[in-house]
Amino acid sequence: MSDGAYSHGGLILCTDCFTVSEVIILMNILMIRYSLKCTLQTAKGLPRIYISRSSMAQLRSLVKPHMQPFSAYKLHGLRN
Repeated sequence: MSDGAYSHGGLILCTDCFTVSEVIILMNILMIRYSLKCTLQTAKGLPRIYISRSSMAQLRSLVKPHMQPFSAYKLHGLRN
């Protein structure tokens, strides 16, 4: 829960410690199984997943019941 950040209406998952291949596998799962719109981005040459603003309502409904209150701000700006 602490390896992500709200960004431009969406969410960045900081997957810096994973290979690009591993990140693409995770992105495929997020896109196919959960219908989330994701893109691969890099920060200092390391792969990160950006979950689009248009997918945030879906993401929120999936993860909010499992999040600790201290991390809830990462879903900032979303309404049920």
